[in-house]
Amino acid sequence: MAKTATELQTLLRNIDHRGYPAYKDTKGSYNFGRYVLSIDHVQGDPFAAPSKVSIHIAGREAGFPAEYYGSRERRIALQDYLLRLFRKEVDKYNFKAKGSGKSGLMSASRPGQEVLERTACEMDAASGDLVVRLEVGFPANGRTICSSELIKILFDFLPKCVQDVLFYKKLDRKEVEETMFLADDRKYIRNKLEELGLVAFVANGSVLPRESGVSDKPMKESVAFVSPESMEVELQLPHKGGLKGMGIRKGITLIVGGGYHGKSTLLKALELGVYDHIAGDGREYVITAPDAVKIRAEDGRCVKRDDISMFVNNLPNGKQTESFYTEDASGSTSQAANVIEAMESGSSLLLIDEDTCATNFMVRDELMQRVVHRDKEPITPFIERARYLYEKKGISCVIVAGSSGAYFHIADQIVQMDNYVPQEITALAKEEAAKYPVLLLPDKEPAGPDYRRAPALSSGGGRSGAQRGGYRGGHGGNDRGGSERGSDRVKIKGMGKEAVSLNKETVDLRYVEQIADSEQVMTLGYLLAYAEGNLFNGRDTMQKVVDNLMNLIEKKGLASIVPGSYLPSGLALPRRQEIFACFNRYRNLKL
Repeated sequence: MAKTATELQTLLRNIDHRGYPAYKDTKGSYNFGRYVLSIDHVQGDPFAAPSKVSIHIAGREAGFPAEYYGSRERRIALQDYLLRLFRKEVDKYNFKAKGSGKSGLMSASRPGQEVLERTACEMDAASGDLVVRLEVGFPANGRTICSSELIKILFDFLPKCVQDVLFYKKLDRKEVEETMFLADDRKYIRNKLEELGLVAFVANGSVLPRESGVSDKPMKESVAFVSPESMEVELQLPHKGGLKGMGIRKGITLIVGGGYHGKSTLLKALELGVYDHIAGDGREYVITAPDAVKIRAEDGRCVKRDDISMFVNNLPNGKQTESFYTEDASGSTSQAANVIEAMESGSSLLLIDEDTCATNFMVRDELMQRVVHRDKEPITPFIERARYLYEKKGISCVIVAGSSGAYFHIADQIVQMDNYVPQEITALAKEEAAKYPVLLLPDKEPAGPDYRRAPALSSGGGRSGAQRGGYRGGHGGNDRGGSERGSDRVKIKGMGKEAVSLNKETVDLRYVEQIADSEQVMTLGYLLAYAEGNLFNGRDTMQKVVDNLMNLIEKKGLASIVPGSYLPSGLALPRRQEIFACFNRYRNLKL
């Protein structure tokens, strides 16, 4: 039962000038009239990670029309919209209250250009009840409570933030409606891809180049995208109406052109087209098959019992490749594993840029085939399997190539980028390719990969995760008690978009290029810890484990895999494909 706001204010005045641990008495819920303030976790020290606070607003008070949160796409778009407004308001009051350490800090999640499902702002799909989570540095002088400054935050600053942006009546209704309409239009395009036989759509007028290597905002005065006439598709969107753009058909698509003409820029847009983007990003209508996976070489990664025999076999040392294991993969071996793991995750589209590939994995030219006989080369290059992947497995490819024309022979459509403007040159390229010898292909088709590998509990013993209490969050995470693996506590620490660690074991995610946000990385850490403690049983396959996780999250949300008394604000939902990628790079994984 929530206490009153007056009771909170009285409590704060009573503990003023006491030792900092007395702040622990404030933990609980307080009724502020139109919303409930919940103090979920109180930091133990003014220099420690900030306290966790949440705002709870009943759906009838928030007042948003039910049709704005009834569908998943609209609900996530609305949550994202409200979070961005709330963050902007909170920033106005950050450190306006004074004190030592993190005193006066007010911080909410900072979304990037992608629209993601986040724990920082959640709306119930049935009732419209709204929860917004943030961090607050409870003020102190030294290590002595300064409650007058916290009263400013909780009774002055925070109410202004809440009242101004979290109630429908206070918002620009036209702007909210446009946010909903954009979500509808993007959903329409995604649903149309399969019907039209497409794997991606890039709208005319899209702005693909980014501002800089450290900014994901659109580049000013850049060349707007215009589809080649031969590849142009027109869609009738529910709200925007007619929209034309380039449709990339199923099959093998080659993107060629000179250096710095926009090949990789187009591919990068397609990589992130698996996510929705905010209005004004320039990529609002760049839509890619949601299960697309970027494939690259990844020297040094671990490979855990993958069946890479489709690409690597007949090794000189007699080592089997149907269940291949290494702690230090080469470029070609790692890329082979990445393809097989993408297939295992259910991907229907592979995105490849030769700049980040192992050359000997991608192609062996006709002369090399003649000099080094196939029987003496353990690697079957990707060019010899690409048509098999599409024709037998239904997996399309979009490949950026700047140096090898061998792919002209197998491509279904070929696009040349010229000063960021695409031109279809399929007929011309095929005509020129006919003048050159065709690469010899294998005599027989490969057996399909074996996905029966089943992860087991690590050698630490015991069941960790939610079954035993809670995890300790690290940088960007939360402190939530402890989760045991055997007698050990599991500490999860995120390192931007680069890596996540469980205790002392770091999972390197630098080359999982479709991770869009550091909050997804933190979520991957929780998912891995939960799976290791509750789902890795040595019987269920990796596919079954991930299926179980996704089903659990769909039914009960991220709270179902993050134990403890409160849900942290800094989590964002990753795709199924990134969950596979994280698990496959966990060196403690037992198979």
